[in-house]
Amino acid sequence: MDFPALRNAIRTTPIVDNHAHPLLKNSTDRSFLSIATEAHGDALKDSWSSLAHIRAVKQLAEHLDCEPSWAAVETAMKAKRSLQEPGSDGWTGHCMQGIETILLDDGLDDSGETHDYGWHDQFVTGKCKRIVRIEAIAAPMIRACVADMKEHTPRSIVAAVVSCFTREIERCLADPEVVGFKSIICYRGGLDVPGIQQMRMDDAEAEMGGIAEAGAEKFARLQHRALNHVLVHTTARLIAETGGKKPIQFHTGLGDNDITLTKSSPSHLQAFIADHPTVPIVILHAGYPWTREAGYLAAMYPNVYADIGEVFPFISRQGQESVVKQILELCPWSKILWSTDGHWFPETYLLAVVQMREILETTLCDMVRMGDLNELQAIRLVQDALFANSKKLYQLQTETTLASPESLMKEQSSQSAPIPSRSKDAATSSTSTSKGATTRSKQDIADTLREAKNKWLRLVWVDYTASTRCRVIPVGKAIEALEGGGSWSNTMAAFGLLQNDMPIPQITATGMYTLEVDWASLRAGPAPGHLSCFSEFREPDDGAETLLCPRTLLRRVVADAQASQGLAFLMGFEIEFVVMERNADPDPDKYRPLQTDGHAWAMARALADTGRPGAFASVLETDIAAALDAAGIAIEQYHAESAPGQYEVVLSPLAPLAACDALVHARQIIEAAAARAGFRVTLHPKPFAQLVGTASHVHLSLTSWRRPPEVYEPFYAGVLRHFAAVVAFTYSHPASYERMVDSYWAGGRWVMWGRQNKEAPLRQCAGSHWEMKCLDGLANPYFAVAAVLAAGTLGVATKEPMVWKDCAADAAKLSPEQRLALGITDMFPASLDEALAALQADKALIAQLGSPEFVQRYVDVKKAEIGFLSQLGERERRQWIMERY
Repeated sequence: MDFPALRNAIRTTPIVDNHAHPLLKNSTDRSFLSIATEAHGDALKDSWSSLAHIRAVKQLAEHLDCEPSWAAVETAMKAKRSLQEPGSDGWTGHCMQGIETILLDDGLDDSGETHDYGWHDQFVTGKCKRIVRIEAIAAPMIRACVADMKEHTPRSIVAAVVSCFTREIERCLADPEVVGFKSIICYRGGLDVPGIQQMRMDDAEAEMGGIAEAGAEKFARLQHRALNHVLVHTTARLIAETGGKKPIQFHTGLGDNDITLTKSSPSHLQAFIADHPTVPIVILHAGYPWTREAGYLAAMYPNVYADIGEVFPFISRQGQESVVKQILELCPWSKILWSTDGHWFPETYLLAVVQMREILETTLCDMVRMGDLNELQAIRLVQDALFANSKKLYQLQTETTLASPESLMKEQSSQSAPIPSRSKDAATSSTSTSKGATTRSKQDIADTLREAKNKWLRLVWVDYTASTRCRVIPVGKAIEALEGGGSWSNTMAAFGLLQNDMPIPQITATGMYTLEVDWASLRAGPAPGHLSCFSEFREPDDGAETLLCPRTLLRRVVADAQASQGLAFLMGFEIEFVVMERNADPDPDKYRPLQTDGHAWAMARALADTGRPGAFASVLETDIAAALDAAGIAIEQYHAESAPGQYEVVLSPLAPLAACDALVHARQIIEAAAARAGFRVTLHPKPFAQLVGTASHVHLSLTSWRRPPEVYEPFYAGVLRHFAAVVAFTYSHPASYERMVDSYWAGGRWVMWGRQNKEAPLRQCAGSHWEMKCLDGLANPYFAVAAVLAAGTLGVATKEPMVWKDCAADAAKLSPEQRLALGITDMFPASLDEALAALQADKALIAQLGSPEFVQRYVDVKKAEIGFLSQLGERERRQWIMERY
């Protein structure tokens, strides 16, 4: 059992690194050997023979493309640093790939040797935040108070220090850039912090007297037990007084020889934890080697969390596996956090991430295999430990929104992952089908259909006119076919018909495809009593794939991007639609706008009648939401859009094929639920000439395990380079070009991009997460996404330079000189005819799509469609389109 969905979650879940340290400004100031060990001084030279070092050398050599020897790795690292490019475009960006944000303890070095915490923003998806080390801020206060209060008693000096310290902690508590605090009291006497009742202020005063007697100039750092006890209790009290909104981290366990090992077990903190029940406490570094103690405290106290960082990469593979297993022996995964403990060198981040993902794959897949967890639970564990738990604990606003575990399971199923059989007997009878289809016994599928207790099964496909078509089969007949060895077929003319079933001249009525049903796409709906499955078309003689099939084409494009460039994608669609009412008297129009008051974007008034029987807002909240939920389609949000009766439903991100399936099925659910209530939903891109249009914007993010994170720049440069041809698929209907207008947040007419610019056809949201706005509901989503991904993959393969600069304005309102300065020189095709001509001229994109035959068929269908529509008058054409989309 391979558990592809779990493996994918482990490899792609973004990381909130809840504890790390800044990078050095000059990396030659420290020994590179410290990358994989806490040893220092003379002990450092022996680290080359540790398992941790040997493993680190092998892994670094793979990323540096050098010999797996320390000498070669060290030389290559120095070379990488000498060629360092700014931002995520260099070696440091590569080392931090996959990290969403870093919470940085900047108290490790206070001599200006390291970069500011905010400097690290350029290497991660989000914004880095600060963890305040309390000993680092207390030391200069003690020095200053002792110097200024030479004639005062130790008690007065302690009081002055506590007062200054209190004001600084209060300031940090109010600072949104500070998300937590940290104590290294473990290094300064041990974790055996007495409870408040047992704490002795006279001991703190005696220590202060010794400091004062020696003189402020000789005070180097705070390593006085009683004073430290006062400060950590003060910090906890102040956190509690502000609602316990910011945690305090404690170094525990693993550290250099400055630590008292026997006092570094987190179990010593039990009295402190009990004294401050409302203060979130994070036990760092898995408490190693006292991992079980860390897990116990996190399990028994609601305010305690266990971080399992630093053991990556400082201990061996076997040790890391043991840490993960031991922490899970008792600790709920909702209390587990993860960190790199990266410090000084970017390679410490790289090794921590690579080794963590490797160990989680080994341990969690074993646990699922043994039945300790199911795959869905294991995915939740991964997402919580790497991202969600820290996001919640530190109250972070992250750029990324995680896909639901359920959607990841469905996504992997739609990407050819085998579906687990219902029993061992069923598993032994599973047979392999053609490439792309799922592997599952027919009896297992039949039993699933029987248990679903629905009457009808729809076999669904989307044709070249973007019309969703289906055959409806009684579930009983489908079960008979499955158990009796039957199959289904469909006419080869299916990919050459217009919306009114008129065949294009280039096809005949002869020939039948075999239908390959993707049972992994089985969903409830879109109507009560119905189930739906997506189908792919196969050659009748040998069952071979045909790239004339939309789903097959997209799946092949995605597979090629993965195989050739190591790319993986997540996509999420926005479904915009306009709700209309039917005219009792269809003259002059069959439909009329929904009667609303002050309907506008995100206007609460548009939802005011939610709950009223017959109101569309009620249909949206109940019927549509329930049907989407039953179909396993997750939504991020919904809201009113600008035009009368216009709404938007935002779907959660999925892999490309699964995202397109979800989009098509969700649209059918919306259309069906609206029709049952007497409404008509249309995807017409410009239903009202004077109002904003209707689109189907898509959000896309990408990762690559073979290349550094700057891969997104040539990817989107590839999209821009081939945009004129791509829009032949994304603006695939003559009516699409009615929406292509400037200054309407519709993407405009210019080929360009902009960071958070809603007038740009490509809007960069954050890092590799971009939104494409020039896509509407009249496009076949499988073709449109295939074209976008093919263009981007081509850009990565050819290292397409991003000659277009970030445009922060409406390009239409810039002067020609201003546009030229930004690299904005080309306009989109002004009609579908022009776009088809651009597509036929783009030989590189056609080759990347892998099927000139498909492109020619698409062009033939579209030209026939243009010819037919040109015979209709403007009003007749508008109504004709709304009847069909």
